[in-house]
Amino acid sequence: MLLIFMSIQLVVQVSETTLAPPKNIHVNGGLLTWTPATEETQVNYTVQYRSFDDKVWKNVPACVHSSFNSCNFTEAESTNGCMTLRVQAERHGLTSRPVEACSKHGDSCTPEVSLSARPGSLTVYVNISPSLVQDHGGHAKHRVYFGKEGESLERNYQDGASSVSIHDLEQGQRYCIKVQYLLYTDITGTASCIQCEVIPESEKTKPTEVIVAVVAVFSMAILIPVIAYILIFHRKKIKLWLQPPYNIPDHFFDIPRPSHQLSYSSNEDCNIIMIADVREK
Repeated sequence: MLLIFMSIQLVVQVSETTLAPPKNIHVNGGLLTWTPATEETQVNYTVQYRSFDDKVWKNVPACVHSSFNSCNFTEAESTNGCMTLRVQAERHGLTSRPVEACSKHGDSCTPEVSLSARPGSLTVYVNISPSLVQDHGGHAKHRVYFGKEGESLERNYQDGASSVSIHDLEQGQRYCIKVQYLLYTDITGTASCIQCEVIPESEKTKPTEVIVAVVAVFSMAILIPVIAYILIFHRKKIKLWLQPPYNIPDHFFDIPRPSHQLSYSSNEDCNIIMIADVREK
């Protein structure tokens, strides 16, 4: 009982010392919006940004310890150019982990993305902002993060200047991607929101299943009429075939015959029977 009580106390203490981060953090133009993770009151939020030539996260001045669920960052963007944004929740001295924002719409700071899935591969089509290409030329690229649904997307990525094809993917599995601009060697701007596609199965991977199904259907189409014909018109033969074989054992023919010989003892006294012929005289 003591162990159970201590475990409950530990869970309560952990829940009290952690704060759930905000959800659904989206960028739309110069406005950042999010959804509170819980219905708790007195929760404030701080928005931070980082430009491509700066590795340090800085607070957006207009959105520090704010009780609102949105932030207008146009002033900071006009000064710093394309930025990566993130939001963290704050309450009673507790701070949640920061969560980066994403954008569903392509613009000068977020690539426009579309997907095309084929058996074993996924092609990511990216439209890069013309202004970005004009300012940075061939140094403006994008990075595609990918992985199975539910896995971290940060472990696998490919860089490209236009479309990117990801090969050797497991068929029948759902893969997700997100894309972010890459200037020289630094990530910049807001990432596209995660998109997912199921990798279709190739028809070549299941010919055996098709052949087995066709053979099974064809066999049943032949066997059912044949079995019905035999059962209807050859019932007597079937009964004879089903009867077990029988043979009369040889010893059944060796029937013992009873002996009718008379036996007598030599010591037995015999009575002499005389037959007299009595006739009238």
